[in-house]
Amino acid sequence: MPRTLPPSQLIPRLLSGDRLALSRAISQVEEGGDEARDLLAGIFPHTGRGHLIGITGAPGTGKSTLVTGLVQAYRTAGQTVAVLAVDPSSPFSGGALLGDRVRMSKLSGDAGVFIRSMATRGSLGGLAAATADALLLLDAAGYERILIETVGVGQAEVEIAGAAHTTVVVEAPGLGDEVQAIKAGVLEIADIFVVNKADRPGVERTVGALELMLHMAEGAPRQLFHHGLLMEIAAAPVENENDGWRVQVFKTVAASGGGIPAIIAEIERHRAWLAENGRLAARERLRMARSIEQIVQAELLRRTRAALPADNLAALVEEVTARRLDPYAAAERVLARMG
Repeated sequence: MPRTLPPSQLIPRLLSGDRLALSRAISQVEEGGDEARDLLAGIFPHTGRGHLIGITGAPGTGKSTLVTGLVQAYRTAGQTVAVLAVDPSSPFSGGALLGDRVRMSKLSGDAGVFIRSMATRGSLGGLAAATADALLLLDAAGYERILIETVGVGQAEVEIAGAAHTTVVVEAPGLGDEVQAIKAGVLEIADIFVVNKADRPGVERTVGALELMLHMAEGAPRQLFHHGLLMEIAAAPVENENDGWRVQVFKTVAASGGGIPAIIAEIERHRAWLAENGRLAARERLRMARSIEQIVQAELLRRTRAALPADNLAALVEEVTARRLDPYAAAERVLARMG
């Protein structure tokens, strides 16, 4: 296959399950441009079938090992799986710093598994800007379960809840993350808690702390999204209400496969629950609203940069720094240039 193909040729190959075409398509949406836009428009009617599973947690909790175990279990059950590993950016190349083939080498050679690393490239929330587009491509390519592994949990990294149908938050004993879990707001985004490395000392203390926090938060409304105008419109019918799903804590030793079947069963139970209660459609609506909002924000930023030469922007920054102009007045000047 040539290194580049027009969307009219790339789309049929991607939809037929051509892995090389899928890889090229993801690279194309990462680069952006008109062809990427045409590609996404062409595959979009073929999306909406895969179940998106977010795997997030602090560094050192064994997320990649857990993902490997989940993929192997799904493959044993005969389901196709894609993994999108969202990694920190290399400060030199801008590419993914962690290699998926190094961390998930056990999965290589399986035609039913597709793995791709994406660099965050400075994106807030721990997700790459092109993540949503890549998920659409994986969905269109026919993968039944799509796992999104994020960089880790922090104040801004709860964004994973906006990209997935089911969110799995991974903890581990001895990392002091019980308090961090409260700070990061992961109680609000977790559909399933996993305490991995459960063969280590302190596991019962970690499980107990999480269960106590879940009990204290029981009945509280869930906030799956940071709100903008589009979010409020899309979320109005379902946001700010207790969704009735009881989050449970599971123990795993992913390195040996211990506890993996129980996690698979819980993910599938959550998927069935979402479908039965109309929540799957609701979460998909919220996901699409978030996608529209991100596209609008990116386009506005692009148009702003195009309308304001770099030297003008630098002059504005100097005026604000010198306190001759406040940031809001500077922003108004930038917007006025776009008018």
